[in-house]
This record gives sequence, structure tokens and C-alpha cells, in this order.
Amino acid sequence: MTRDDLFNTNATIVANLAAACAQHCPKALICIIANPVNSTIPITSEIFKKHGVYNPNTIFGVTTLDIVRANTFVAELKGLDPARVNVPVIGGHAGKTIIPLISQCTPKVDFPETQLVTLIERIQEAGTEVVKAKAGAGSATLSMAYAGARFVFSVLDAVNGKEGVIECAFVRSEETECPYFSTPLLLGKNGIEKNLGIGKITPFEEKMVAGAIAELKASIKKGEDFAKSMK
Repeated sequence: MTRDDLFNTNATIVANLAAACAQHCPKALICIIANPVNSTIPITSEIFKKHGVYNPNTIFGVTTLDIVRANTFVAELKGLDPARVNVPVIGGHAGKTIIPLISQCTPKVDFPETQLVTLIERIQEAGTEVVKAKAGAGSATLSMAYAGARFVFSVLDAVNGKEGVIECAFVRSEETECPYFSTPLLLGKNGIEKNLGIGKITPFEEKMVAGAIAELKASIKKGEDFAKSMK
């Protein structure tokens, strides 16, 4: 399915679930993994606004799968344990809006520019790679479940008082000119405790951010417009 196909299928589902949450558990931490996340998070936010219970610190777009893929691919190339690699992935959760910050990877790694470009393209298009491997018979399932579980376990750790829990997620943001943007977040008992921002990035990464803005804005507007059009 294309992102448009996903939108047409998932937009109403997410809107209806968001409305139920807004009515029955308005203070819950809402983690949306349904694609296209770049649009379903704005939908969820607008529905919560309609019900007068919107809190930008409690609505998360789960982009963890991009981080899991980035960690895995970097580890493969460098002969590292993927469980010990951490690549922040900012921006959005589709194509060129997925921006892996290889310069902020821990442990520190370096790649020649041609290899870096190939690596980033693989991270951005890994979902398509899975679809091709399954010959069109499915998409990422186990890895998606793992990524969703990882994010929710982190949220639960933070809710239960663990300090220093950091995950990237697509949230309401003032870090760029986009009203929503994924960056590392310090999680706490009530959701987002602090947005840690983009941090220091390379000129190459700055170009990726600039190149993602227009697509992100369009996807965000599409979600907002859909939610506002619902009765």
C-alpha cells in the first residue's frame, strides 16, 4: 500500500480510537504506531482538541522502528553489537523525512560520504525492502512489534519513576518550522518531560532536515484537515 492508501484506511480508524480515548481516558499516554504517522499524530491531536482535553506532552508518534533499523545497519557495517548502538533518528516517519543522525551515533562511527548516502537511503527505504523480500505478500510485522514494545516499555519505565529515559518520537514541536517533528525526548511520569532538540548536526544532516520540511508540512496539514472535516 502507498502512504495515500494507508491514510485512506487508517485515518478514520485512528480518529475513532482517538475520540474514544479523549472521552474515556483523556489523561492516558497515547502512542500511535499506525501509518502514516506524519498524518495520524496531527489527526489524534486535533481530535483531542475537539474534546477539550489536548495535552501535547502525552501524544506520541512511534518512530522507533527507524532507530532499530539504523542501529542494526550501522552495527552490521562496523561489526558492532546492535544492542549497544544508538542512532538518533529525527524528522518524520516516511521516506526522506526519516533523518538518521549518524554524527550523533554512540559509539562514534564514521563513513565515507558515498557509503553514508547508501546507508541513509537504506534506513529510509527499509520498509520497501521488507515488502520486496516478502514479494508483496506483507510488510514489516515482527520488527514493528519489537519497535512498538521497546517504545512502550520505555514509556512505562518513565511512568514508574525511572530517570534518564530517552526515546525519539514524532510529537508537537517547536524545534523547526514544522508543528510536529521527531527528536530525542526525555520521558517522565506525565509524558514528555523535556524535548532535547536536534543538537549539533553536520551540514549534510542540515540539508536532510531542510529537504524534509515541505513533505512534513504537507503530511501534517493533510492530517489536520481530515480531523477538522470530521463531524
